[in-house]
Amino acid sequence: MKLSEFKFDLPQSLIALHPSDRGESRLMVVNRATGEIEHKMFPDLINYFNEGDVMAINDTKVFPARLYGQKEKTGAKIEVFLLRELNREMRLWDVLVDPARKIRVGNKLYFGDSDLVAEVIDNTTSRGRTIRFLYDGDNDEFMKLVDQLGETPLPPEIISRRKVESADRERFQTIFAEHIGAVAAPTAGLHFTKAMMKRLEIKGINFAPVTLHVGLGTFRTVDVEDLTKHKTDSENYRIPQSSADIVNAALDTKKRVCAIGTTSLKAIESSVSASGHLKAVEGWTDKFVFPPYDFKIANAMLSNFQLPESILLMSACAFGGFDLVMKAYEMAIKEKYKFFTYGDAMLII
Repeated sequence: MKLSEFKFDLPQSLIALHPSDRGESRLMVVNRATGEIEHKMFPDLINYFNEGDVMAINDTKVFPARLYGQKEKTGAKIEVFLLRELNREMRLWDVLVDPARKIRVGNKLYFGDSDLVAEVIDNTTSRGRTIRFLYDGDNDEFMKLVDQLGETPLPPEIISRRKVESADRERFQTIFAEHIGAVAAPTAGLHFTKAMMKRLEIKGINFAPVTLHVGLGTFRTVDVEDLTKHKTDSENYRIPQSSADIVNAALDTKKRVCAIGTTSLKAIESSVSASGHLKAVEGWTDKFVFPPYDFKIANAMLSNFQLPESILLMSACAFGGFDLVMKAYEMAIKEKYKFFTYGDAMLII
């Protein structure tokens, strides 16, 4: 498929700048078999699942990856966005910097009241750098300092129109977040409340936690028309044996396996055995899911409404069928559903 096929006009007013109260967003339900589209509220999700069904949830935890600091000597203000840790002992990180033209190899960067200092040791891309933090404490102390100095890494589409608020630190995190490592939230999971998860458990729905540390590659612009030529960044992921067992039991008994978000979908579709079962794994995945795609594990999916030409939209179209999902998006715009990170949800069954 071509990139231009995923283009549509999205009014800026439909990009949610703030979230609704957790669990109170709208829910569009799209049925692949019948083509029916229903308009519900998020708590209605429970009505589409039965005992023995499984939800694969991404339990990655977002850390405040955006740091603001100064350059040595000049004191020029700089932004450093932590992408991923390269070497824990040496405190090496892949980062994006802004303004990039001013930040060169050998420069020292200061954060807070010089609480944290980093040295630029390599150029990786036009905005990418490898930096080394000059810090002697252990990793827990280092991450605690990053947590104090860093800002919640809301996407540019939001922070270009409003400032990051203290409430974002809690709201840009799922209630089941556990393993630190993401620079963006797995947004479909943001809708769940503890009460709703308890109701699902009482009904007999099982949760299978997987971890995929969401990187900026998930949101990076696709700049080739031919999608087969697009390469996504690798993201670290883990599927524990216990979760694989839960998912495989559901597959064997013909139950529903719902991927909560495109990141959970990517994780479970990245580790499939020859028999079509989910395998426990720990490693990296650069899987790019776009139409046509033969799904082996997931047979239902929850997703937010995504931006035009995004790989997240492509994943949703691969799962729900291009024509049906694009028709649903057209309806979502007409019905004024909210889009993107803090927006409404779509369940594809």
